[in-house]
Amino acid sequence: MPKVKVNGVNLNYVQMNSENKGACEDVVMIHGLAANLAFWGFHYAPIFSKQYKVTLFDLRGHGRSEMTQSGYSPCNLTTDLQLLLDKLGIRKAHFIAHSFGGIIALKLATLVPDRVASIIIADTHIAAVRNMQKNMRWKYGESIQPILRKNNILIDTNHPYFGYRLLAEIARLQLKKQELSADLKSLVSSFASRFEGRSAAQWLNLIDCVGAGDELMSDDLLSLEDLKKFTFPILAIYGELSQSMLTGKHLLNVWPHADFRCVRDGGHFFPITKPDNFIHFCEQFWKGALVNKYPRRKGDPIKSHFRRERIFENNGGWFFSTREKSQKGPYTDFHSAEKHLVEYIANAVANSADYKRDGQKCL
Repeated sequence: MPKVKVNGVNLNYVQMNSENKGACEDVVMIHGLAANLAFWGFHYAPIFSKQYKVTLFDLRGHGRSEMTQSGYSPCNLTTDLQLLLDKLGIRKAHFIAHSFGGIIALKLATLVPDRVASIIIADTHIAAVRNMQKNMRWKYGESIQPILRKNNILIDTNHPYFGYRLLAEIARLQLKKQELSADLKSLVSSFASRFEGRSAAQWLNLIDCVGAGDELMSDDLLSLEDLKKFTFPILAIYGELSQSMLTGKHLLNVWPHADFRCVRDGGHFFPITKPDNFIHFCEQFWKGALVNKYPRRKGDPIKSHFRRERIFENNGGWFFSTREKSQKGPYTDFHSAEKHLVEYIANAVANSADYKRDGQKCL
C-alpha cells in the first residue's frame, strides 16, 4: 500500500477508483481508535467504489501508518487529514466516519466547510455533549456492569471514555491469551476477533508507551455553536444500545436539517455487525431518499427524531416494522422487504383517504 508524508508523519492509504466511467465524486472513510482502514475495506469500499472514488487511510499510530511520539490531538489529526487530501488532489468529498473518526471529519468541516459535500457519522461522541451528560445514565451500561465486575474489569460504564478504556483492557487480555468468559466474549464479540495480535499490541503501545491516550482523549474543541453552522447534508447513525446514543440525542437539537437513524439492537461497532443496513442507509442518503422516499401519514412528527430502521435482518430473513409495531416478513432480501414496505404504506395512505371520504359522506 502507498504511503505519503504529511504533517511530519507517514500515512498509509489506499484508493479504489470508481467503476463509473463518467465523472465521479470522492468518498473518504475514516476509522475510529484502535482500528485501521480494514474496518471499511471488506464490506464497504468495494460496494461504494461502484459509484465513487473511495479513499481509505490509517490514522497516525494506527494500522500501517507511522507511530510518532506525539501529534495525536484531534486538532493535529485533522491537520493530517487535510494535508492528505491536498496531496491526493481531493478538493471536495463525502465523508463517512466511525466513532473518533467522526470527530476528525467534523473538525475538518469547521475549518474548511467548502471541502465537505456531506458527512455520515456513525456512533460519534462529542466532548461538548459529554459535558452535558454528567447526570445522564446509560441504561444498557447498567446491565453490562456486572459482567465486567465478574471478569475483574473495574471500569465504570458511565465513565465518558468507557469505550476506550475497555479496548485497552480487552487488548491486555488478548495479549495474555487469556480465555474470555462466555458473557464477556458475547459482549465484545463484534470487535474482539479483529482486535488481537498486532492490533492489540499496537493499541497498547500507543496508549502505554507512546502515551497518546491523553492527547486522543483531550477536548476536541468542537462547540455546539460551530456545529450548528453546518449547512451540508448530514446523516447521524447511532446504535440503540451504545453509550454514544446519549450524544446523538443531543444532536437532534443541533442539526434540524440532518437525518438521524437508530440501529436496532446495535452497539458501538454496528458497522461491523450490521453492514447491510449501514450500506443501505448511506446509499439512500446520497440519493436524497432517506426522509422523502416513504410518504408520511397524518400524525407523523415533522421535527427531527431518531428513526429506527423500518427494514431489518433477523436470522437470515428480512422484515419491516409497521407503525402499529407489528412485523411483516420474512422476505428474501432487503430490496424485497423495501418493496413490500412501500406498498404497505401506500395502501395505508389510500385506506386512510378512503375512510375520510366515507366518513364525510355519513355526516
